[in-house]
Amino acid sequence: MPLGTLNGTPPPFFRQGPSALSKLTFFSALALALMLADARFHVAQPLRVAVAAGLYPVQWLVMRPVVLVQGGADYFESLRASQASEEAAHRKLGLQSQRANQVEQLTLENSRLRQLLNLRERVSTTWQAAQVLYDAADPYTRRVIVDRGMLDGISAGSPVLDEFGVLGQVTRVYPMVSEVTLVTDRDQAIPVLNTRTGARGVAFGDPALRSDALELRFMAGNADVLPGDLLTTSGVDGVYPPGLPVAKVEKVDRRVNSAFARITCTPLAQVSGVGQVMVLKPITAQVAPRPTPEVAPATTKHGGRK
Repeated sequence: MPLGTLNGTPPPFFRQGPSALSKLTFFSALALALMLADARFHVAQPLRVAVAAGLYPVQWLVMRPVVLVQGGADYFESLRASQASEEAAHRKLGLQSQRANQVEQLTLENSRLRQLLNLRERVSTTWQAAQVLYDAADPYTRRVIVDRGMLDGISAGSPVLDEFGVLGQVTRVYPMVSEVTLVTDRDQAIPVLNTRTGARGVAFGDPALRSDALELRFMAGNADVLPGDLLTTSGVDGVYPPGLPVAKVEKVDRRVNSAFARITCTPLAQVSGVGQVMVLKPITAQVAPRPTPEVAPATTKHGGRK
């Protein structure tokens, strides 16, 4: 083919239209015009609303995992905070309960001490306060250990009282502590006086009936003793001061086959669970010793003194 027959223009397939610079200038001017028109006349607001409404479901679906993760983290955080708050509340409640028990115990102890001070006005002998430490280890006896001993001037035979009446008697004394035998012990006896009739008797511990019982023995079957009679110390034994409350008559059994009545009494002292007590000096320790008799001077046969 001769070269003169060839066309120098590019075929339609390779035609590029306007130049790139022209396109850039046109679209830049169009974008600027649209921006000015939207800023002044809000021409793109309906289009923006339509696009936002169309994209909302897509945004909602995309945000679901993020919301679930944030919600789960907040749930576990609130759960931990609730558990910590509950533990703190339980600790505070336990502390308040412990303090309430301590306050109740201190109130009871204060009340008992006040009653001991009131009983002190009825006692003219020397006394000192003591604290009950524990019960004696022997299960067949009714004894307690107090925190006063020889170093505190305690002697065997000292009467022991609580805020209600006679509790027992010191039977063994050690340097730092003492052993007190309660009035309900089977080997303990205490002379008593019926305040209603003035009749005297002897009350013995009677654990055979129950652990906190006394028995008024050797009373005639027709003796004037009634339930409710108050028994106090008579003071004839030289140990207990007279007039201290001991027990109340609970039951009188007048048996036809015996010359003596069976009289059951309830001690007024708190023989179980006592805390504070008052230890007295025995009456015999406060009585002045008997004066020694004066020896007459010897005389001679002639009537003169040697």
